[in-house]
Amino acid sequence: MQPSTRAAIVGALRSHDQSANLGDLDDLVPLIFDELRAMARRQLSHQHDRYTLQTTELVHEAYLRLVGDDGVTRRGRAYFYAAAARAMRQVLVDAARRRNAAKRGSGATALSLDERTGEVDAYAYELLDLDVALLELERRNPRFARVVECRFFGGISVEDTAEALGVSPRTVKSDWAMARAWLYDVLRGTPA
Repeated sequence: MQPSTRAAIVGALRSHDQSANLGDLDDLVPLIFDELRAMARRQLSHQHDRYTLQTTELVHEAYLRLVGDDGVTRRGRAYFYAAAARAMRQVLVDAARRRNAAKRGSGATALSLDERTGEVDAYAYELLDLDVALLELERRNPRFARVVECRFFGGISVEDTAEALGVSPRTVKSDWAMARAWLYDVLRGTPA
């Protein structure tokens, strides 16, 4: 990467300008790889040690999902991090689905369950339940679902979430509280 390209991307990242073009994804990712790994680490911290994805693998899988979206780096820093959080969510949900499909058979030899395997399986089910609830929340209120993706899956600040969604930080705080309450009720079986 040319030094001028690197300087332009770093300047765009620091500017917090919502319209700043971050350049090509291939040039951007190496510069923010550590930040993406931190996002992934936060996500994987909810999981147990024996879960199938590692931090770097989650970043790479999310990157592969972002590659086809030309606008992901053209809408600014906050939008990029929101898109990365959504991609990580999709990767985690797909991994949980694969794990559950493998558990239901798929030709594998039956193994005895130990306590840790049960914990991992329980987390996979919880993640799938959360995904179903988020899809319903998205149907009802898409912005609430985006706030959850940014805050929970991305660990993105209130201010950056507000910038990515084009709303005020106060609105993000309100949406975040409402979305968490709604998800809590739905995931606990209380009618929404």
